Amino acid sequence: MKVGLVVPQFGIKATKENLVRFVQNAEKERFESLWVYDRMLYPINPQQPYPNTPDKKEWPEFFKNNLDALTTLSFVAANTTRINLGTCIIDMTFHNPITLAKEFTTIDRLSEGRTICGFGIGWSKDEYLAANIPFIKRGERANEILQALKKVWTEDVVEFDGNFYKIPKSIIEPKPIQRPHPKILLGGFSTKTFERMTKYGNGYIGVLSGSFEYFHNSIKLFDESIEKSSRSREDFDLTILTFPYLVKNSSENQKNRSPMIGKTIDEIGSDLSELKISGVNRVILGINAEKDYDVNETIEFAKELRKFC
Repeated sequence: MKVGLVVPQFGIKATKENLVRFVQNAEKERFESLWVYDRMLYPINPQQPYPNTPDKKEWPEFFKNNLDALTTLSFVAANTTRINLGTCIIDMTFHNPITLAKEFTTIDRLSEGRTICGFGIGWSKDEYLAANIPFIKRGERANEILQALKKVWTEDVVEFDGNFYKIPKSIIEPKPIQRPHPKILLGGFSTKTFERMTKYGNGYIGVLSGSFEYFHNSIKLFDESIEKSSRSREDFDLTILTFPYLVKNSSENQKNRSPMIGKTIDEIGSDLSELKISGVNRVILGINAEKDYDVNETIEFAKELRKFC
């Protein structure tokens, strides 16, 4: 099972110095990939609670301070030479498909073919409001964006006529280094996400949050969607984003332990072992750059967890 790391992009210690040290150390230690994710804003009075926390009206504190995803990924590309670079995820409906295609093309070319495109459609009504995009029919928009992206990336003369997006007959160069295009991974929680994945994508990005029961249900939907398609399991990359946390205060309640939260490395490692047994191809370890963040400690923590993968 491959191991990727979320870069220090979120939190008060998401600085240039920490970012450079982290990505260069990660590459030196031969981690498989580096990842960024997307957050447009931090609403003071959110219309929805944060996912999987129905009673929590406030979002996580580290969302208040974050670097732009694709700009950060470009910076990471310039400060590394071999490690893969991915998004987990970009809310594609907030972007124009041509602009999005050209941004990923640019990163792919300047990184010499190291990009992985993780896309989703978002869930925050506040972010949709700020993006001036209707919340309804967001899945239909996403389908058109993926169709348009593939045309921009693969066709010499690009033309697209959809309900939401239109591209007049045009030449849009250059193309990505990766052929036919960088790998597309899709994130989400619904049956529609997996249907979209089998039609337009090369894999799935899930999140290990809540119970393992919920995780295994997602894997079931993943497998069932592939079985209904004309493609095979080998055509798809299964990636899971996790947020490991080592409990340092013995007084913290661990009676009902959540996945990836434990008092020992072995306890967290047992969760990684279960992911591996479940057929996960890649795990992403996400540790945000909050007030006690330290680059060296984070890399060493990730190295210890990698032993279970």
